[in-house]
Amino acid sequence: MQVYLPTDLYEIVKGSGLSASELLQEAVRTEVRRRKLQSASRRYTAELAAEVGQPTPRERARAVAVAQRIAGRTDRKAG
Repeated sequence: MQVYLPTDLYEIVKGSGLSASELLQEAVRTEVRRRKLQSASRRYTAELAAEVGQPTPRERARAVAVAQRIAGRTDRKAG
């Protein structure tokens, strides 16, 4: 398999002394896992909507507000 890297990425990899092969393996594993999780999330959401119905506009607004509040937190505590 051959992989093309744009010049800027090639220079970063070469200049850092990182192993291109290891980086590629890790990137592919990460992306495959991300896509599997995303697909599972879509399936779960569809199943949940089929079971309990679509959320109302009010419920959606509340969910968005909660998600934004969580995303904005800076006081995260480890384990």
